Amino acid sequence: MNFKSTALILGSAMGLSFSINTIAAVSEADAARLGASLTPMGAEKAGNADGSIPAWTGGLPAGGERYTDPYASEQPVLTITAANAAEHQAKLTPGQAAMFGKYPDSFKMNVYPSHRSASLPQAQYENVRHNAVNAELTDNGNGLSQNTQEGIPFPIPQNGLEVIWNHMTRYRGGALERTFVQVPVHENGNFVPVKINERMSWPDYLKEGRNGKDDNILFYFTQQIQAPARLTGNVLLVHEAQNQIAKPRQAWLYNAGQRRVRRAPQIAYDAPGTASDGQRTSDNLDMFNGAPDRYDWNLVGKEEIYIPYNSFKLADRDLSYKQILQPGHMNPDYSRYELHRVWKVEATLKEGARHIYAKRVFYIDEDTWQVAVVDHYDGRGQLWRVGEAHQLQYQDAQVPWLTAEVLYDLQSGRYLVGSLTNEEGDGFDFNARFKHRDFTPQAIRRMGKR
Repeated sequence: MNFKSTALILGSAMGLSFSINTIAAVSEADAARLGASLTPMGAEKAGNADGSIPAWTGGLPAGGERYTDPYASEQPVLTITAANAAEHQAKLTPGQAAMFGKYPDSFKMNVYPSHRSASLPQAQYENVRHNAVNAELTDNGNGLSQNTQEGIPFPIPQNGLEVIWNHMTRYRGGALERTFVQVPVHENGNFVPVKINERMSWPDYLKEGRNGKDDNILFYFTQQIQAPARLTGNVLLVHEAQNQIAKPRQAWLYNAGQRRVRRAPQIAYDAPGTASDGQRTSDNLDMFNGAPDRYDWNLVGKEEIYIPYNSFKLADRDLSYKQILQPGHMNPDYSRYELHRVWKVEATLKEGARHIYAKRVFYIDEDTWQVAVVDHYDGRGQLWRVGEAHQLQYQDAQVPWLTAEVLYDLQSGRYLVGSLTNEEGDGFDFNARFKHRDFTPQAIRRMGKR
């Protein structure tokens, strides 16, 4: 049986059939596959036919040094350039293939042996097992049922919306504080890093625990700009909703120049992203976030493609931003690609809905549910932007996430990189814990005045 062809056919059928208000959880018999033929997260435990994708055997163990590269001695098994890209097109997204056409003399992909390094705490696996037979989509896919526990709700997805909800709800340590840079890079390679501090917490990780204020809250989030001076002091606060139809995302902005907090309902969808110089939308952050209601989501199926993975080299503390960032794209010598299975989901703008992206095609890693690559199309149907998440297993915290997210603009030649922490010490603090009062308009006013 040709797995890829069969998966595409089944996936398309599932995607086309999704039109009801509430989607039921899977059966106990299906859920019993978790930890057996499937990993606890719902990926296929077995490797692929030729062994180029290995079986999952538990991932990297907990503990150890965060940025120590367990694969440092490995060499690329393949380097894809403009000269041989056509030979490997079946394992590239259209956006990745377009990068070779845009930058034929400088862009390349070093492909290394594949390692299924994803590992999460046992409590997360137990939550996933609970969700498999209990979690449901509500309000035509725009919300989750109240019995959904922390972590991915749909390890055995039946449609494209369930896959994208898995990405949005995946485990990121429960609570964290991180300091990183977001860098708009001009066509000639010039850049000025924007230093950002973010705090994030799911309700269960707040010091007081969950209370009545947390009904319909997925997570709390603040974003404070710390440099350059012209932007310093601006702070964003978000209360992210679990059901954005019942109660949309709530957002506030503290403007340091005006010294006031104001509601910011525009921080959503295709509104310009914070300090991005117009290079990303609000819902581009973390590859995709927010309400999914403006798109029709079609689950195409699974594919095997090259995606950024185990990006320890890119996270090296000895690298500077000047070494990483160059005209057109990041320095490819520091990127690592591996062959992995991904879920392919096509999001097409609904009739009458507005967004600068008329179509988005998502490729989501089966082991982590992290969106790995996104191809963005404009209103003319032309490829516009290519997004990549350079994944990293944070070994000390057992958190699979990323060390950089990049959005390449094929039309302007500019690009935007976020989440870089090479010059920011540890970057991520997964032991941070906060109180409800840390995520209030009063709190961001205090933050902005410091």
